[in-house]
Amino acid sequence: MATVTLDKLCKRYEKSHDLAVDHVDLAVAHGEFMVLLGPSGCGKSTTLRMIAGLEAISSGSLAIDGRVVNEVPARDRDIAMVFQSYALYPHMTVRDNLAFGLRRRRIDGAEIARRVDDVAGTLGLAPLLERKPFALSGGQRQRVALGRAIVRDPKVFLFDEPLSNLDASLRVSTRAELIRLHRRLGATMIYVTHDQVEAMTMGSRICIMNHGKVVQIGAPLEVYRRPADTFVASFLGNPPMNLVKATVENGQLILGAARLALSPALLATAGTARALTFGVRPEDLAQSSGGEGSFGAEVTAVEPLGAETIATLRIDGSESELNARLGRDANVKVGERIHLRPDLGRVRLFDAASGVALN
Repeated sequence: MATVTLDKLCKRYEKSHDLAVDHVDLAVAHGEFMVLLGPSGCGKSTTLRMIAGLEAISSGSLAIDGRVVNEVPARDRDIAMVFQSYALYPHMTVRDNLAFGLRRRRIDGAEIARRVDDVAGTLGLAPLLERKPFALSGGQRQRVALGRAIVRDPKVFLFDEPLSNLDASLRVSTRAELIRLHRRLGATMIYVTHDQVEAMTMGSRICIMNHGKVVQIGAPLEVYRRPADTFVASFLGNPPMNLVKATVENGQLILGAARLALSPALLATAGTARALTFGVRPEDLAQSSGGEGSFGAEVTAVEPLGAETIATLRIDGSESELNARLGRDANVKVGERIHLRPDLGRVRLFDAASGVALN
């Protein structure tokens, strides 16, 4: 296991005015499963490649177990990386693919055999050791790629979207396999993905990036429930957090034609007569019979998903739409007008200009 510390890490490509990675500060603890999450082009894979030694660092420092490795070649960093593509040697058996890196390091043959057998047993590859990659399924090939990294017993594992080539059901099972593997090995892992479900279910902590910068770092549920800004709020969740323009007047939050009384704590956060963005998760909106604390909205779309129903609604007196996650037995129809009651204890308020969270 090892710690990984990024201190104001930057990457600028030739002939580019903007930084691809912009002063990233990140500390990954011993045995932590850190997920780098963000949209395409946000700098997460470039950050991972700098940690691996596959990209030169423009400025800042990278340390593994307290040792600065900016100028250390990739082969000497004691890191194993699993890529999106399996990158297996097609002419070699599974056994030889697993053993190849160890043979290159001239490790004793008996030790190589022991490690390969251990890893094959862990990943369920023992019956497949004499097969070649063409005779394996996609999931089996990905397990071989994982095994090739594990067999080296490195200080740090790096994963660059390793599940994106798998179909949906295989992604779920391989994700569970990786979680079990992390618990068993207790290893330091850094995992890059744009899939928020992977991030929420696998990570000890999530580092959310946008435009090369770190936006928020925290435990999955902390980041989900308390987003640092409107970008995080709109990126995490399916459907994402509803973000609606609002103002505060006389201690009330105004959403279109609706007026909601704010708690003293929210009122202190919001200030008076201030333009805000009102944020509420779809699951924190409940259908109600009306009255104080609720607002009216017209149903514009309905998605019955079996376990739940997602309704899209337009708030009375406003062009703003929002999503509500209703129960499986919800019986709402397009064009119908219903009332919704937000859980004000879980509401988030954001500054309208900067998008930064106020509470």
